[in-house]
Amino acid sequence: MENGVGTEKDLNEAGAEALPDGRCGIRIKGWQIESCKRPILGSLALREWEEKLGTSHLPEMVFGDSSLNLLHMESGFKIHFNAFDALKGWKQESLPPVEVPAAAKWKFRSKPVQQIILDYDYTFTTPYCGSEAVELNHEKSNFKDACQNPYWEDCDQRINLASLTSNEPILFYDEVILYEDELADSGISLLTVKVRVMPSSWFLLLRYWLRVDGALMRLRDSRVYCSFSGDDDAQPVLLRESCWKEAKIQSLFAQGLPVDSAAYCDPNLISQRLPVVAQKIQRLKISW
Repeated sequence: MENGVGTEKDLNEAGAEALPDGRCGIRIKGWQIESCKRPILGSLALREWEEKLGTSHLPEMVFGDSSLNLLHMESGFKIHFNAFDALKGWKQESLPPVEVPAAAKWKFRSKPVQQIILDYDYTFTTPYCGSEAVELNHEKSNFKDACQNPYWEDCDQRINLASLTSNEPILFYDEVILYEDELADSGISLLTVKVRVMPSSWFLLLRYWLRVDGALMRLRDSRVYCSFSGDDDAQPVLLRESCWKEAKIQSLFAQGLPVDSAAYCDPNLISQRLPVVAQKIQRLKISW
C-alpha cells in the first residue's frame, strides 16, 4: 500500500482511529503512532547542529524536523526516531573513514581552495537503534502511575517474522528519511525508518544503508516489534533485533556477484549476501 492510513472500514473493525487535525498516524490498542515528514534543514539550522554536535561535517540532506513517534498512552513510554540522535551516535562511535581511491576528490568537496583531511567517518555510519522517553499523562498527578527507567535487556526471544506475512490489513504505513548523502556521486549513505501497523501488532525497521562504490557495502538494521495484548492498559512488550552486516566489494565479486555498482542499489537484494559483523536481540524492560 502507499504511505498513509488504511480504510475506515478496516480501522473500525480493529478498534483504531486516524489521528485528527491532518496529522499522519493512528491510535490503536493504547498506542499513538505518528510520522512527521519535513523538508531538509537550511543552512542556519545546520550550523546550529554542527555546533551542538561538535563537528563541521554533516550529511548533504538532513531531515532534522522529520521523525517517527510511538507513544504508549497509558504508561507514557515513547520510542522515537530522529536524525539528531542518530548523528550523535555517529559522532560518538567515530568509525575510521573508508579508504577508497575516489576519496581524494572528497577532500575538496566542502572548500575547493582548501584541502580537507579525511579524518572523520564521512559515511555517517551510526549505531543508532532509536530513542526512548517517558511522557507523563497530564490526567495523572502521580509520577508513579507512569513507567520509569525503561531500558533494553538481552534476551533469546526472536521476532516472529512469519506472523508479519499474514493476510491482516495494514492500518498504517509510512517511511521517514532521516538523512542522506550521495558521497560525491560515489555511493549512498541513507538512514530511514519504516513502520507498519496491523490489527494485532506494529512493526518497524530502522535501516542504515551504505554503498561506497568500488569499496564497501554496509547495512545496519534494527527491527522492533510489539504484539497487542487484550488490555490497552497492560505493560507493552517490545522486542528489538539489531544486526550489522558488511562486506568489501571485492569479496562480493568473488562470490560471483556483478561488478557493476548499479546492481547494488537495492539493499533488500544484497542483504542476504552480506556477512554478519554483530547482532543483538533485546526486550524492553519497564518499571512501574
